[in-house]
Amino acid sequence: MKIIKHIFKIAALALLSIGIVSCNDDDDNYGSGTFSVDTDTMTFIAAGGENMFQVTASPNITWGVSSDANWLSFSTTSSLGTGSITVQASANDAETDRSAVIKVYTSSVSHEIQVSQLGSIISIAPDPSEMSDYTSVQLTSMMGAGWNVGNSLDAVGGETAWGNPAINKQLIDAVKAAGFNTVRIPIAWSNYIEEGDDNYTISQAGLQRVEEVVNYVRDNDMFAMINIHWDGGWMQPTYNDQDYVNDRLAKMWQQIAIYFRDYDYHLIFAGTNEVMVEGDYGTPTEEYYTVQNSFNQTFITTVRNTGGRNAYRYLTVQGFNTNIDHTVNFATIPTDTVENRMLMEVHYYDPYEFCLQEDNDAIWQWGEIATDPSATAGWGNEDWLETQFSRMKTDFVDQGLGVILGEYGALYKANVEGADTYRAYYYEKTTEAALNHGMVPVIWDNGSLINNNFGLFNRTTGQEHFPEIIDAITNQVN
Repeated sequence: MKIIKHIFKIAALALLSIGIVSCNDDDDNYGSGTFSVDTDTMTFIAAGGENMFQVTASPNITWGVSSDANWLSFSTTSSLGTGSITVQASANDAETDRSAVIKVYTSSVSHEIQVSQLGSIISIAPDPSEMSDYTSVQLTSMMGAGWNVGNSLDAVGGETAWGNPAINKQLIDAVKAAGFNTVRIPIAWSNYIEEGDDNYTISQAGLQRVEEVVNYVRDNDMFAMINIHWDGGWMQPTYNDQDYVNDRLAKMWQQIAIYFRDYDYHLIFAGTNEVMVEGDYGTPTEEYYTVQNSFNQTFITTVRNTGGRNAYRYLTVQGFNTNIDHTVNFATIPTDTVENRMLMEVHYYDPYEFCLQEDNDAIWQWGEIATDPSATAGWGNEDWLETQFSRMKTDFVDQGLGVILGEYGALYKANVEGADTYRAYYYEKTTEAALNHGMVPVIWDNGSLINNNFGLFNRTTGQEHFPEIIDAITNQVN
């Protein structure tokens, strides 16, 4: 590397001597062009991996890259004009973090990138700073109404694989402006894991992308929730798969928890999502709910064992298939090392005919304002809301566990005139009932604005596409 660096310097001086490059040290603006680097910092997990930075330079400007850290290597060490550099970090086997500096330089200016890499140590001392003294029930009273950025980071195949654009800050800013105070970020982490990797190593790029979205939320002073979502359906609650799933959960959550360990109490982890045997929506067998309960325990134990602020972080577990009946009947509260820091998550899409059934435009009215009984499901009205949410309050909220209503909603029936009135009323009453029973209502939004979908915002611009629906939700807390 030193030889290459010296060769580069000679080449750069030769260019200068014939007047191709002229420099202004004050601002990196050149008489014949520009030179800039797109980052000042770079981080790596203990396992190492790749990262990238971009150099923007006029075609006549030669530049080089160097570092005295032998654990860093580069795709190239010199170039001419604009280009990108891939940085490879080897695994850090030491328990402590390490740091280095990358220099990107021309013949007259130098830009430094501060590089850090986590140590291989898994657990550090518990750190209660900035983790609050609220119980989980007190926390939920502060979280307001929530919104899901669904079918994005949870899209199997990549963030845009299911038709949504990449999540941008403008969208999250708009969600805040609309009156939401919590954002649930469903994630398919396997998008960032190489197939066949038995350690399920999450890439640096994947962790950083999730962090970028988390920071969009936190920059708006909102609560952020991250989970392991459906992720291709590998989390099957059977005895045959129990050891495999618990091993994979532990390895993945250990990495996630360590990476986000320094975030304060506004970042909440949720272990899983709608765990069920694929295609079986019936009452779970003893096998199914026993295994699913073991997933919850693995999640709690793994995160707590990483220490730091994770020893006090609010953690969310789920009932079987996040179904209220199954949660009340079969959920076992995991053993925890800290009191009053656990939450229970359920979802609500009742009645099915009104909320989810795509091929049934005949059912388009709901609740006591319905004028045509034949256009209703005949069940699941306001009294059902009261019954179901009261069960969650009695069995969990009153017992000291905050409750997250992690998803709810009703399909947009674009082909039925007048349906929007009942949809807005459903959102209003369900949100109101959740808040009245001490639950955090987090509306499902899959980004799609067409018939039989749940989108509320334009995912590119952040514009409210259904302001009356959004107001029906946020007016309950504002």
